[in-house]
Amino acid sequence: MTWEVLSMIGTIAFAVSGAIVAMEEEYDIFGVYILGIVTAFGGGAFRNLLIGVPVSALWEQGLFFQIALLSITAVFLFPSNLLKHWQKWGNLFDAIGLAAFAIQGAMYAANMNHPLSAVIVAAVLTGSGGGIIRDLLAGRKPIVLRSEIYGVWAILAGLIIGLKIATKPWELYTLFMLVTSLRVLSYTYDWKLPSRGIRTH
Repeated sequence: MTWEVLSMIGTIAFAVSGAIVAMEEEYDIFGVYILGIVTAFGGGAFRNLLIGVPVSALWEQGLFFQIALLSITAVFLFPSNLLKHWQKWGNLFDAIGLAAFAIQGAMYAANMNHPLSAVIVAAVLTGSGGGIIRDLLAGRKPIVLRSEIYGVWAILAGLIIGLKIATKPWELYTLFMLVTSLRVLSYTYDWKLPSRGIRTH
């Protein structure tokens, strides 16, 4: 049950996130749906490639595709004056999607008895893969590779699940709220990882 709930939360959150980014870039309705779908399912495709599950397994998620399409449609029809506040809500949806899919990806790898390293990578790819594809298709630098702390929270989720610290439903939901909260705090207070630029001039 926890698996389905996290999948549903992540699918809605990332489908909405992708649709809004497409609308910010003034894509047409086709572009909005493409970016929404890619954001919602891109991370799962990355994960499946990594841990040896056929990518075609994604097409078996008929209900989640319907949920994603409904979410994208709702956003597309949303009043423009409310969408102006997207920056705040968009980051929140992105945080929710990151947390839900990072945990879901880690659980997927852990249930297949993969080692801790694979569980962590599955968490990162599932949690951030869709967002990376979204940002690249929108002509933006991927959030996970710059900006506030992002991928670290997916690593944390993978570590906790890989070490079997969180296994029961209530523990997984607590972890979901923790990762979401940490991501919200990191963009609210502008927490950043160390970076170093190289000047060419």
